[in-house]
Amino acid sequence: MKNKFELLARWGYAARGIVYVLLGGLALASAFYGAGQQASNENALGNLLGAPFGRVLLSAVAVGLFGYVAWRLAQAFLDADHHGSDAKGLGARAASLISAAGNATLAIAAASLALGAGGQGGSNREDSMTAWLMGQPFGRWLVGAVGIAIIGGGLFQIWRGYSKKYQDRLSIPAEHAGKIHAVSLFGLAARGVLFAVVGVLFVFAALAVDPQQAGSTTEALDYIRHLPFGRILYGLAALGLVAFGLYGLVQARYRRIDAPDLRQAAAALT
Repeated sequence: MKNKFELLARWGYAARGIVYVLLGGLALASAFYGAGQQASNENALGNLLGAPFGRVLLSAVAVGLFGYVAWRLAQAFLDADHHGSDAKGLGARAASLISAAGNATLAIAAASLALGAGGQGGSNREDSMTAWLMGQPFGRWLVGAVGIAIIGGGLFQIWRGYSKKYQDRLSIPAEHAGKIHAVSLFGLAARGVLFAVVGVLFVFAALAVDPQQAGSTTEALDYIRHLPFGRILYGLAALGLVAFGLYGLVQARYRRIDAPDLRQAAAALT
């Protein structure tokens, strides 16, 4: 480890991976048994809280998620991955900033549960955010633009998997490369499809001028479930979420992290 920041970043990848494995597990249970808890981040975290030493485990996940947010901020503001300042580099750094904001809500939810304070449901957060956007000048167009951007992000995730671009920053032992690629490709593709569905829901909300039409991964899963052959597709999506969680654990172990020195980072931000 170069410094404590690298440890925090790896901890963050692992914590995010655990949340996705739990989320996919909930969805799988629902797909096979047709009942049980709704597949949501909050329920996934709640199940972790119910495990032996659950509060300690959830606290560790919360710390890891905050570490992941810190790492994404380092990528955005300190260019930790050396994307540069051209248009392509700034786009990648902006994506890191958006990821930091999204994962910050998950980290806060985990910390709130660990402290016994509860948390706001994911759907309510999506509705309130969309309603706020709708209330702005040209709000309907803003919501539609967000939806299109999310669809683009989902398609990019799928492309990263099939093109193997995700491997650019991984140092994977050759003997494990095949299995890791199969899991990573499936996970990235499934998450990309769910992202695209979330984007479509935002576009629906813009067209209907109805914030409640927007949604998160939970609503995307519900939408898939009601399609033709929905139970099969839902099960595949659930397996994909588990695979994406395992991909997060792969990142925690094998990702190359050029972590900034904490003192240099503090100096750059002051």
